[in-house]
Amino acid sequence: MANIKSQKKRALTNAKTNLKNSAEKSRLKTAIKKVNKAVLANDKEAAVNAFNEANSLLDKAATSRLKHKNYVARVKARLAKAVATLG
Repeated sequence: MANIKSQKKRALTNAKTNLKNSAEKSRLKTAIKKVNKAVLANDKEAAVNAFNEANSLLDKAATSRLKHKNYVARVKARLAKAVATLG
């Protein structure tokens, strides 16, 4: 543990941020899984709704630098391609 007061505060802030980021990453993974699950079930309406939700979360993750912009672009393209196969 740090001895300097500002570093003690920083350690607390880092712990809070870590919890928040972990929760956001988990939400993002869940949204991606929902899209893939709907595509496998051939449920176009559910897939489109889940895709829109995942797109929003992915954009927010890129904006807040939670995920790299290239990762976000790659995942969005893969999900869009999967949803488009449902016709």
